[in-house]
Amino acid sequence: MTQDKTERPVILAPTFLLILFVGFTLFSSPIARANPAPDSAAASATFRSKCAMCHGPDGAGSTVGKSMNVPDLRAAVVQKAPDAQLTQVISDGKGGMPAFKSSLSEDQIHSLVTYIRSLKQKK
Repeated sequence: MTQDKTERPVILAPTFLLILFVGFTLFSSPIARANPAPDSAAASATFRSKCAMCHGPDGAGSTVGKSMNVPDLRAAVVQKAPDAQLTQVISDGKGGMPAFKSSLSEDQIHSLVTYIRSLKQKK
């Protein structure tokens, strides 16, 4: 009888931990899918292919871009602009900048906004 009582907690503890682990795994998976983190490698590649020609690889402006007076994307004026404004500029273009709404998805444009925000730290 004494032996039976000591075996029960030894069996119940791992079972309880397994149930707890499975519960947390199932609960956190939908949250992770609902709020996917932007793929920084994809955003970086999009920036290099669509933006770097004028804005330079670091956002400071290339030789071509500086001749066209493109803004330094790391500058406070750009970094303080609301996400909606940056999204609109990327989507619709501005001045000599072409519109990208027909060649980039909304997710790609939002990822570019996030990428532009990360350029501030590289200044």
